[in-house]
Amino acid sequence: MPAAEPAIAVDQLVKVYKTTRAVDGISFALEQGSITGLLGGNGAGKTTTIAMIMGLVLPTAGTVKVLGAKMPRQRYQVLHKMNFESPYVDMPHRLTVRQNLKVFGRLYAVEDLKGRIATLAEELDLSELLDRPVGKLSAGQKTRVALAKALVNSPQVLLLDEPTASLDPDTADWVRSRLETFRKARGATVLLASHNMAEVERLCERVIIMKRGRIEDDDTPQRLLVRYGRENLEEVFLDVARGRGYAQQDRVAILKDLKTRRLSEPGGSESERAKVGKPAGAAQ
Repeated sequence: MPAAEPAIAVDQLVKVYKTTRAVDGISFALEQGSITGLLGGNGAGKTTTIAMIMGLVLPTAGTVKVLGAKMPRQRYQVLHKMNFESPYVDMPHRLTVRQNLKVFGRLYAVEDLKGRIATLAEELDLSELLDRPVGKLSAGQKTRVALAKALVNSPQVLLLDEPTASLDPDTADWVRSRLETFRKARGATVLLASHNMAEVERLCERVIIMKRGRIEDDDTPQRLLVRYGRENLEEVFLDVARGRGYAQQDRVAILKDLKTRRLSEPGGSESERAKVGKPAGAAQ
């Protein structure tokens, strides 16, 4: 039986802005129903990568496929199955919460939109806010509304850019719980760009770490902790950001293991299958 097609497949993706290579030849494939963290410092290329996956930015080179559709050329085949959430993308302040959800629901051609909004209002504790202008909401309330917008079409692919940025711990935990519940119930594929390492450790089955437009490492959180000899992902992230590389251990065995798993990864491109992982800071 053939392996299922990846929900997202990125192959040798490049984006150049004038003389800056924002994304520099990255490749990865995300299995359907998985949740993956995309880590990196400011300017690492995370947001540009997400924009190319969404079909909003045209790659300089390389390919992106989402649910089998080539982006951006075939994006209209899959846009109704995708959604995006970021606290940095605001909704019209003068419209009420209900009006905003109606607008986005119609854009996605959601069936029984009235019922869907009622369900989201109950699940995300928005019932008392539905007829309040978005501009008069608190930061935490706006985050709940943004999450409702992102889930209004029950997406198969959900792209998140710092979904809990600037939230208090209680609200952030609430958002994470709702994301976990939705992902498990829908079987959705989630790509989460975040600077919150505890959030990534809690939610993600796989972590891709970017630096200066390239993928520096790609593995499960547990394997990354072992490889770098660290107790948490924040320490791993700092090792990568500062070019400290792997912990002192058998690197040959580690690289052999990485190569074996990449060869067996479903939907991997030939270029990805030929890769062997390198320590952070190693020449590409």
